[in-house]
Amino acid sequence: MRAVRFETFRGEPAIVEVPDPACPPRGALITVHATGVCRSDWHAWQGHDDSVHLPHIPGHEFAGVVAEVGEEVRGFAVGDRVTAPFILACGACEQCLAGVPQVCPRQRQPGFDQPGAWAEQVVVTEADHNLVALPDGIEMTLAAGLGCRVGTAHHAVRAQAGVEPGEKVVVLGCGGLGLACVMIALAAGAEVIAVDISETALAAATALGAMPLVSGPDVAERVRELTGGGAHVSLDALGSAATARAGIESLRPRGRHVQVGLLLGEDADPALPIGRVIALELQIRGSHGLAVAEYAELLEDVASGRLDLAGTVGRVIDAEQLPAAMVAMDHPPTTAGMTVARWV
Repeated sequence: MRAVRFETFRGEPAIVEVPDPACPPRGALITVHATGVCRSDWHAWQGHDDSVHLPHIPGHEFAGVVAEVGEEVRGFAVGDRVTAPFILACGACEQCLAGVPQVCPRQRQPGFDQPGAWAEQVVVTEADHNLVALPDGIEMTLAAGLGCRVGTAHHAVRAQAGVEPGEKVVVLGCGGLGLACVMIALAAGAEVIAVDISETALAAATALGAMPLVSGPDVAERVRELTGGGAHVSLDALGSAATARAGIESLRPRGRHVQVGLLLGEDADPALPIGRVIALELQIRGSHGLAVAEYAELLEDVASGRLDLAGTVGRVIDAEQLPAAMVAMDHPPTTAGMTVARWV
């Protein structure tokens, strides 16, 4: 099969021929129709994630069709339209049995510790626990972001932040993940301030219904002014020391900060205003992926029209353009929303 692979960290990615993957007894082999281009893929290429071993096929967001199932799989069959969270859980540990597979200690991640979805086929382990059936009404290009950007945003806004109608929410970083956070917070009835340095990203957030705010050194102070004392919820959807700190400093007393964007590389251990956290009784929560059980609510929001996924996609490219798309992430994006590549 064809796949995008890099041989060295920061080395030029290329489309190459690789052996077809084998289907595990409890797994499934998926023919990839669409795959997302995510900042996390860039981090893997940079060598920021020690689970990545070379040579490597990136990609952790996908939608496709089941090509083969293992002999122990009971819930899915060849031809099913599916996606999966980027966290493939074991299905048997304490966390999985408690309904929080997104923190499974035995998790696998396509595009990180196993070959990813920037390929014509990808393996999903423990298919009965991890695959999600796609309704016919959801197109593959839109579904590709459910496993990471949209799903991660849904979990962050609904489960971790617990956003309520009328609350004031600030989203820092309005790429694909940030725009999904904006959209889901607005659907929950919140008033949203969208922060970014990109006019294109801010225009996209404004079109969704958010108040735009250009990022700068005084962004936290400006958020507190605009919200009459601070946001109820801040979401760092970029993942940097500066945006994490700004998110915490934007909050009103007893506010909630949710760290959604990955903090890797030189930002992995940021200095945070813990004195403010103590004095104002703030909450800091991490958010990691989406539990499979949460897909039902997410898909219902999409089917009902409460969430219009078209607003999360900025550019659709051919799979042959994936290597160039990886290299382009060295620079600020020129379009808003996520980039999706089509294999089929």
